[in-house]
Amino acid sequence: MSWPLSNRTWDQFDNLEKHTQWGIDVLEKYIKFVKERTEIEISYAKQLRNLSKKYQPKKNSKEEEEYKYTSCKAFLVTLNEMNDYAGQHEVISENMTSQITAELTRYMQELKQERKSYFHDGRKAQQYIETCWKQLEASKRRFERDCKEADRAQQYFEKMDADINVTKADVEKARQQAQIRHQMAEDSKAEYSSSLQKFNHEQHEHYHTHIPNIFQKIQEMEERRIVRIGECMKTYAEVDRQVIPIIGKCLDGITKAAESIDQKNDSQLVIEAFKSGFEPPGDIDFEDFTQPMKRTVSETSLSNSRGDGKSEPKFGGKSKGKLWPFIKKNKLMSLLTSPHQPPPPPPASASPSAVPNGPQSPKQQKEPLSHRFNEFMTSKPKIHCFRSLKRGGGGPEDFSNLPPEQRRKKLQQKVDELNKDIQKEMDQRDALTKMKDVYIKNPQMGDAASVDYKLAELGQNMEKLRLEAQKFEGWLAEVEGRLPVRTEQSRRQSGMYETQNTSAVNNCAQDRESPDGSYTEEQSQESEMKVPMTEFDDEFDDEEPLPTIGTCKALYTFEGQNEGTISVAEGELLYVIEEDKGDGWTRIRRNENEEGYVPTSYVEVYLDKNAKDS
Repeated sequence: MSWPLSNRTWDQFDNLEKHTQWGIDVLEKYIKFVKERTEIEISYAKQLRNLSKKYQPKKNSKEEEEYKYTSCKAFLVTLNEMNDYAGQHEVISENMTSQITAELTRYMQELKQERKSYFHDGRKAQQYIETCWKQLEASKRRFERDCKEADRAQQYFEKMDADINVTKADVEKARQQAQIRHQMAEDSKAEYSSSLQKFNHEQHEHYHTHIPNIFQKIQEMEERRIVRIGECMKTYAEVDRQVIPIIGKCLDGITKAAESIDQKNDSQLVIEAFKSGFEPPGDIDFEDFTQPMKRTVSETSLSNSRGDGKSEPKFGGKSKGKLWPFIKKNKLMSLLTSPHQPPPPPPASASPSAVPNGPQSPKQQKEPLSHRFNEFMTSKPKIHCFRSLKRGGGGPEDFSNLPPEQRRKKLQQKVDELNKDIQKEMDQRDALTKMKDVYIKNPQMGDAASVDYKLAELGQNMEKLRLEAQKFEGWLAEVEGRLPVRTEQSRRQSGMYETQNTSAVNNCAQDRESPDGSYTEEQSQESEMKVPMTEFDDEFDDEEPLPTIGTCKALYTFEGQNEGTISVAEGELLYVIEEDKGDGWTRIRRNENEEGYVPTSYVEVYLDKNAKDS
């Protein structure tokens, strides 16, 4: 049923206008509701993605190694599935924005224009019927006035005609005036009758045709709005329903990952990660102190090096009593990096003959190693001499401080990293070679000579990486048993520290030899101190050079004949790479392959202010 015929709504034009405006307000309210829902979905998805990213393992970190365990893998799958879960909420927001918010906003603008046109037509019809009513009222008043004038003229004529004193001409004039008034009244009557008929017709058309048509259009418009809101509500639910299967797959993925956790496998991975390759120590032999004879010490005791005056290497074969992985190693390298003797005093003259560069004094040479050890325990170690420690490394370069199995894994990892770096350099070289060929064929594209420097630099980098990889492969082969002992090259690399300290250790050992030919407790300690020197023998080769911190000028000629020193000529300019640390020696460099210590009093040092501050 249409509005005009039901409930007599033909006279409720203003109320209908208010009602349709209220309908548009409801539509705007629903649009605002959907917009806020999409903002919530976007915010929720962003928070989920940030949460997933926060707990993702960082690349090249210890956390990344932990994700080899099945429980950590399941957690990683959970993080990835939550990322996909967040993506579905973004899909909800996008679909609601495109299918509901955008469509309803466009429809609301059309609805406002349509409503405006309909009510404009309604007001126009009302104005027209009001105009017709005013015309009818005007003709009615004119007809009434003319009738009254005609009556007065007729009465005046009758009065003049009854009066005998009035001339005939006056009577005739009054009769003609009465006739004119009667004619005007008849004309007004006809006009009024015509206006009345016209108004009745227009009023009938207005209330039975024009206004019902307008109201019918407004009703249809309002019903379309209601239907459209209902459709959008269905779309609202359908958008959520469309992502439910994908969200279910995400949850199924999390469940499947949780079911894939294998505690036995994780336990085996822990064993593989931390197994050392050592066998448990054997039984400790009984030490009989009742016999007046030389006290023997079991090979399996903690004093492993006290036996028959021999110091058994810690990196030799598999001794059943080997407990060194659980004992702290001696850190004596800081005392062995600089020359042992004090620096010679500056000469009285600058001639070469006046330079005292002879051998160290017997007192200095006979200094017991235990004194040096006490000095090490009471003074700060010269960690600055270890290049790898200065760069942040905590152990020897060949990982000799680790158990065999752990060492093998670290060396294999290092070899793989170096091979990857070599491959990257090769790829860059191939790309530059192709670029150079293009430049040669098309000189206008670039200068081919500008690529040569970069190619040469890549070649040097590749050569360094290959040498580094060969060094680690040699150590790896040694650990895996392909090489029974260290290669000759590795021995030469470690020879500096062994030759540097052999004489001092042997001299001190001879000084403490007991009358019966056996060694005392201190000798055993010295032998035990000698072994860790091989742990760091490879750290000083194939390393990056120390940075230059200043320059120096040689005041006198110095002929460096001892291990670790370098010869300089008077007036020579050199680079300073290490300051005097209080021992009277300064470390200098002549070129990339020549560096060593000279007495601080023999040179005049000019330190870089920036390097000194840093």
